[in-house]
Amino acid sequence: MDLLGMGISASVIGIGIILGGIEWHYGRRQGNNLSVNQGVWSHEIDTPNHHRFTGQLDLYNLTRKLEIMVPEVTAAIQLLADGSLEGIKTSVTVTPCHPDEPARADGYWFAYIIKVGKSTQIRVTIDINGSDLQTLKACWLQLTYITYGPEGRIPKRKDIVIPMQFPPLPISQNWRMTSAGKVLPIKTHLLSPLDSPVEVVRRYVLPHAQPGDVVTIGESPIAIMQGRWHHPTTLKPGWVAKRLCYYFLPTSSLATACGLQSLVDIVGSWRVVLAFIGGVIARGFGYHGMFYQLAGEQARLIDDVTGTLPPYDQFIVLGPENSQKVVDEIQRETGLPAAIVDVNDLKAVKILAASQGVSHGFLKQCLISNPAGNANEQTPVVLLRPSTS
Repeated sequence: MDLLGMGISASVIGIGIILGGIEWHYGRRQGNNLSVNQGVWSHEIDTPNHHRFTGQLDLYNLTRKLEIMVPEVTAAIQLLADGSLEGIKTSVTVTPCHPDEPARADGYWFAYIIKVGKSTQIRVTIDINGSDLQTLKACWLQLTYITYGPEGRIPKRKDIVIPMQFPPLPISQNWRMTSAGKVLPIKTHLLSPLDSPVEVVRRYVLPHAQPGDVVTIGESPIAIMQGRWHHPTTLKPGWVAKRLCYYFLPTSSLATACGLQSLVDIVGSWRVVLAFIGGVIARGFGYHGMFYQLAGEQARLIDDVTGTLPPYDQFIVLGPENSQKVVDEIQRETGLPAAIVDVNDLKAVKILAASQGVSHGFLKQCLISNPAGNANEQTPVVLLRPSTS
């Protein structure tokens, strides 16, 4: 090779190294990394004809050295009820509460810069008026905010579910018999990240519990209370998710690009690809389900759109995290042994975590008929009482 050819080759290699470095750095980009929390909410007006909820929410710039601008924030609400919404009127306003700039009197949202590592606040006010509001179950707030920064102009959203209807405590006649003991499915209000597992157990379970009982909670309600759910519009399915999702059964929560991308975001592309290859090889030898073993626990726990009750049927709900920590906290704070379970109508019972000393066999015997149900029963909690004989 002559000197000219060697020079061209060296230049191509050099350009390749530079482009590779740029791509590597781009892959580690922070982008428009702005988040919004659930906020602190108060029920300011609570009458038969008027409800007012006010929430103070924080916007955080999570980047280490990038400024993020917020040129727009808008909000909409959807009411969930047991009956018609005819005659019920709603309004929602978003007011900036910036530390250095007062809100405008005309309600206009002016573009605001959130500095590196800083935050600001907004106040959301929801008014609901009508002649009969007793049928309302929950208010679903859909907050849309525009981030403007290194990634361009990116719309994002934050969804908050505010419960409005709290069912009465169950009565003793609702107990059901099983081969291992009695079970009591317990109806709750529509749970959200504004709730905690400990408080749910205190409110709905402790009034009926006695020594020896065990409380079980479904894995999806725990994940919902942990805020582990997101709208498909917030995801950007990549090459792996778009292609591999076609190879899963249609009933799988990984059979859509967004469902599989949720797993990719948790465990990474390479693990999903390697688990897929391993699953194909294992299937050739007659072994099924190897993908889920190799991809990790979350692969089995993700619920895609339609997988849970409204309004979470519009979202992808991940599996809970730190399940053992959750059940330990429930027992420590309430004195009641607990378990987090994944149960379905196919008589499959998976125990994610249980208090020390709780028999897994007892749990499976009590739950095999799925007393909590898989529809809209809204009974995420089941109290178990062993047989005395």
